[in-house]
Amino acid sequence: MIIKLAEIKNLNSIMDMYSSCVQGMINLGIDQWDETYPNKEIIKKDINEKCFYVGLIKNNIVAGMRVDHEQDPSYLSIKWKDQSNKYMVVHRLGADQKYWDKGVGKQMMMFAEEHASKKGCNSMRLDTYSNNPKAMNFYEKIGYKKLGHINLKPNKNIYYLILSFSR
Repeated sequence: MIIKLAEIKNLNSIMDMYSSCVQGMINLGIDQWDETYPNKEIIKKDINEKCFYVGLIKNNIVAGMRVDHEQDPSYLSIKWKDQSNKYMVVHRLGADQKYWDKGVGKQMMMFAEEHASKKGCNSMRLDTYSNNPKAMNFYEKIGYKKLGHINLKPNKNIYYLILSFSR
């Protein structure tokens, strides 16, 4: 798989990838994302800010994520292992459901970790929905640890678990 910065011309293909991902989640009874999120406006902003990466197999976009230094203010309530503030945050990691359980997510996260390391960062931060056991198992399997929980979307009335990886 090739991983590179997304370009605006990739927007429709990225949204097709997310549509597949969302449909897969819905099929599993996971209500994390829907037809309103992630949406074109958010992904377009990510691309324009040059922090959205895509994973390509045979020139087809099969995965995507935002990697940056921006964390939700609620992250401040967590006691992070890495107190240096040299971290990066992963947002909206998703993959076409045809590529689930094929190592695509792991490759994307390895890329994010390498990218963070090159930028002088010591750790990765991210959150995942507590009602998404597939994502929780994935992150734990690749070495991430639950550090606490936050409530990102009050209308969901469900907590999100925070995970961290430190070098």
